[in-house]
Amino acid sequence: MALEMRQQLKMTQQLVMTPQLQQAIKLLQLTRVELQDVVRQELEENPLLEEVLDPDESREGDRQLEADEAEPQEGREPVRESFDEVAAGDETLRDWDSYRDGYNYSVGEQYNDDDDRPSFEALLTRRGTLADHLSWQLQLGHFSEEERRVGEEIIGNLDDDGYYRGLLPDLAAGCAVPLELAEAVLGRIQEFDPPGVAARSLQECLLVQARALGMEGGLVEAILLQHLKELESRNYRLIARALRCDLDQVVTAARLIGGLDPRPGLLYSSEDTHYISPDIFVHKVGDDYVVMLNDEGLPNLRLAPHYLAARAGGGLDARADEYVGDKMRSAQWLIKSIQQRQRTIFRVAKSIVKFQREFLERGVEGLRPLVLRDVAEDIGMHESTISRVTTNKYMQTPQGLYELKYFFNSSLSTSDGDAVSSESVKNRIREIIDREDSRKPLSDKVIAEMLSDETVNIARRTVTKYREMLKIGSSSERRRHF
Repeated sequence: MALEMRQQLKMTQQLVMTPQLQQAIKLLQLTRVELQDVVRQELEENPLLEEVLDPDESREGDRQLEADEAEPQEGREPVRESFDEVAAGDETLRDWDSYRDGYNYSVGEQYNDDDDRPSFEALLTRRGTLADHLSWQLQLGHFSEEERRVGEEIIGNLDDDGYYRGLLPDLAAGCAVPLELAEAVLGRIQEFDPPGVAARSLQECLLVQARALGMEGGLVEAILLQHLKELESRNYRLIARALRCDLDQVVTAARLIGGLDPRPGLLYSSEDTHYISPDIFVHKVGDDYVVMLNDEGLPNLRLAPHYLAARAGGGLDARADEYVGDKMRSAQWLIKSIQQRQRTIFRVAKSIVKFQREFLERGVEGLRPLVLRDVAEDIGMHESTISRVTTNKYMQTPQGLYELKYFFNSSLSTSDGDAVSSESVKNRIREIIDREDSRKPLSDKVIAEMLSDETVNIARRTVTKYREMLKIGSSSERRRHF
């Protein structure tokens, strides 16, 4: 059979992700803070886009955008007609100089009163770090220049918990000093405030703190040196037999060890506290629940009227006209995508409130099983869209602040034939463990039997999985002897 080349025409249909569609999908899954950053960047890069501080001007811009979208996109004549009407009613277009001088180009925070401004101390100072605190003590101590250089190297290699994770032989070789000198400097730094800093292990950290409290040579030091694993598993009887002492003495020593700080550097952690701002508010009005979007911090956007008037007047050359047209379409799509994002979040939130009304009334025990498909079918959208909307979005409800993902959970069957959500079962497991006797903690098998008595069909391994998800230890780890 001979091979030959032929030309063949074929019509096919395929879904193409345009840049505009990619942008809309990206905006949908952004958090409020990330969306604000994107908008601020667009305000800096796109001259056709501007922020409106007056709500009346914002509504005028929305009517302008809707009027422009209703007209054909090709050609400039239809655009000139709609924009001429806008320019006729805009006072700023009649006096360009006053508009330019009075326009605020800053997109940062606006303060209406001096009382709203942050204090100068909050702007000019920063939190002290662990390295700063230790370096200050190093400079005050009696160290030689060589020892101070080694000390700075040790301090610079501490992690956030205050531990030294490096190798002293490598540090001594890098500083060109004897290993004995590096060990001596490390020992002196471990005596700095906070006690136990620069330790190389948990055992060394606790030993340094115990010796600083005058417990050297006692039962506490013996337990830390010889029976740390038994102490972790709370096998106090074995420790008492090995050290030939009373059980009460071991319990007292364990209580003292429990008061030591295993992470001495955490007090000087440089991590800032991040506060969550809800995207949706749910309020109860009468017998109904009202869903409200949180638009605070999201700037009101519109197309810059002076650029539109310049383009509509025909005073731009071909290159400038093409540039302004591209920026105008980009700004229009951004405004439209943000509006569509808000509408989608609102619809998803209303659907979640409809399905989880019992949760809003009773709390976690009223949470019903829910999957993405249920909401997608309810509002006529794809499951992937629901997944993007519920990512990193939070809802403020009468029961507290929850991530939208929290309302979606699997179901467990009951002996009555009904279904109960996995989150309500986790909450029930937490309640059972909170009420147990710490001297005789309940095993996972006993908890499973207690839930079965409450008509929840659950296996022991499922209880174990949920308990680990709740970061609750096993019965042996929860046992308390005092």
